[in-house]
Amino acid sequence: MIPAVMPTYARYNLTFDHGEGANLWDTENRRYLDFAAGIAVAGLGHCHPHLVEAIRKQAGKLMHTSNLYHIPGQTLLAERLVANTFADAVFFNNSGGEAVEMGIKMMRRYHWSKGDPARYRVITVQGAFHGRSLACIAAGKQEKLMTGFGPEVDGFDQVAFDNLNELKAAIGPETAGILVEPVQGEGGIRSMSVDYLKSLRAIADEFGILLMFDEVQCGVGRTGKFYAHEWAGITPDIMASAKGLGGGFPIGATLATERVAETMTAGSHGTTYGGNPLAVAAGNAVLDVVLAPEFLENVAKVSVEFMDGLKKLVAAYPDQLEDCRGKGLMVGLKCKVTNGDLVNKAIDHGLLSVPAGDNVVRFVPPMVVTSADVAEALEKLDAALNDLKNEGA
Repeated sequence: MIPAVMPTYARYNLTFDHGEGANLWDTENRRYLDFAAGIAVAGLGHCHPHLVEAIRKQAGKLMHTSNLYHIPGQTLLAERLVANTFADAVFFNNSGGEAVEMGIKMMRRYHWSKGDPARYRVITVQGAFHGRSLACIAAGKQEKLMTGFGPEVDGFDQVAFDNLNELKAAIGPETAGILVEPVQGEGGIRSMSVDYLKSLRAIADEFGILLMFDEVQCGVGRTGKFYAHEWAGITPDIMASAKGLGGGFPIGATLATERVAETMTAGSHGTTYGGNPLAVAAGNAVLDVVLAPEFLENVAKVSVEFMDGLKKLVAAYPDQLEDCRGKGLMVGLKCKVTNGDLVNKAIDHGLLSVPAGDNVVRFVPPMVVTSADVAEALEKLDAALNDLKNEGA
């Protein structure tokens, strides 16, 4: 008999009861160091007092009204995002997939508004993960996500990672834009170089198409900048944000420049829940913390300590590990052993991580982690690797 909860997840045999900071306790009161953060969501850690109080206060006042009416907290959050990014306007939705999907719609709408509706195709790169809607899985083109959901939604062309010649060759009269993650998460923590991102901006301008960044996972401070593309000193036309934006409360956002956003007129898009009073209260509380100067300074400091420690582990376990990669607190270990085996061994030692593509173990801890948390994580990881070494893995 099928369980009441649809069996779409291969869950670990873990049930958590409560958390604080970078720590989680299971129902048997065993503590785990959480370097998964709900897959890069709990950027402020668990039960951050400022976030908890903001949600509690708003929940006791008003949770939902719909977008038929003005929502002051939504206006405030949009203005803060505009003030601190490239964007001129923001649309709030509920998830990263929705944020990406809207961005794709905006690409088409922009060219339609310019009298060129034939431009509807979007170029993506190998290893991409853009969400799980029919359009998003077609954009990512990962076979494991597309199996059984055919026919594939038309409109997406994929090129090799880090291959500008192939990308330029793929641009045709039907191309509307380019969609990439500055740092791929599911694809194996693969960072796009500064030169590559700068070239994407130049190519988009040269061919009169739009550049969109999917920063659902790598944004909101995760790499040490508010958004990861800032490292390249360039700006997109559209950007999708989610995950860390709500610190655990579901919220997504699609940000855009004026020339693109102005094409989204009344009735062209909408959402029932997106940007409701409770969601934007969470978003504003997150920005209160992330936009404080010392926050990103801490991300930069502890990320260097973590990466240095991982490099030492790669050197100490040459039969189990190949290399480490990533930016800020979005880090991956490329394994020679099966990545799932290392994830499971780390769980045995009380450390949570996330498997990713390219046989990588992904670490996306709360961005409030301390040097002590990093040192403890490295100790637990060392113990897990030692277990695998002794088992001959």
